[in-house]
Amino acid sequence: MTAMTHSPIVAGCWRMDAWHWTPAERLRWIEQCLDRGVTTFDHADIYGGYTVEALFGEALALAPHLRERMQLVSKCGIQLLHPNRPAHRLKSYDTSAAHLIASVENSLRALKTDRLDLLLIHRPDPLMNPAEIGGAVAKLKAAGKILDFGVSNFTVTQFAMLNQWVPLATNQIELHPLHRAPLHDGTLDQMLALDLRPMVWSPLAGGRLFTGEAPDALRVRAVLQDIAERHGVTPATIAHAWLLRHPSQPRPIVGSRRIEALDEALAACALTLDAEDWHAVWSAGEGAEVP
Repeated sequence: MTAMTHSPIVAGCWRMDAWHWTPAERLRWIEQCLDRGVTTFDHADIYGGYTVEALFGEALALAPHLRERMQLVSKCGIQLLHPNRPAHRLKSYDTSAAHLIASVENSLRALKTDRLDLLLIHRPDPLMNPAEIGGAVAKLKAAGKILDFGVSNFTVTQFAMLNQWVPLATNQIELHPLHRAPLHDGTLDQMLALDLRPMVWSPLAGGRLFTGEAPDALRVRAVLQDIAERHGVTPATIAHAWLLRHPSQPRPIVGSRRIEALDEALAACALTLDAEDWHAVWSAGEGAEVP
């Protein structure tokens, strides 16, 4: 990314509406994240049926001085069919300049802030016009409403195409031992070539690493447990260390209200897996040794 510093572990807010917390409880969670050095908070306009940004903003309003200690990330471009957006006729994508600018304005109001540190297009839109997106981003940056711009879930060619029109800071992708495609389809190669750090959503496969009964989950779980016992940490810490071992230096997004989940991820920052342990996890997910 740019000179703006994002924390190596990111706090994911997408489930905040399901936590059923008071504003004071949400603020306490934010403070606990910040106290641990987790300063980057990941949002999207659609989270919680278009409610999570406002829940976070309501908590932040109780201690507005904390804004200077954090980086706020949000995503837009998906239009959900939802009662909170009655004008939408069906689920679709919109990456027009008008939509991007309106989405940022909505996010700023909800989050009770004057800027987003990073704005992402949530998913690639087959109708996206790179020149139009570039113009909208330039206007938003000139107005100080966004500091950085990137994408999420983009393929290598989609990223390269848009990056020709507007500098992209990151690609937020799914990556974990049960979903290894970015390691081999060029996604992480591209991040390395451009000296960019990806962000990773669902680093624990939505919990399937520890609850799934599919053969790949069972194999990976056994390997994670073995490595964890040798290092004296939890299997979740090893799963995060597996991600952090990649030279592109991914930033995992931990979408949990449990502070212990953040602590497990943070512990991985002080642990470097050796190459054999890393490949043992990869092989367990693949169900075969490396070629």
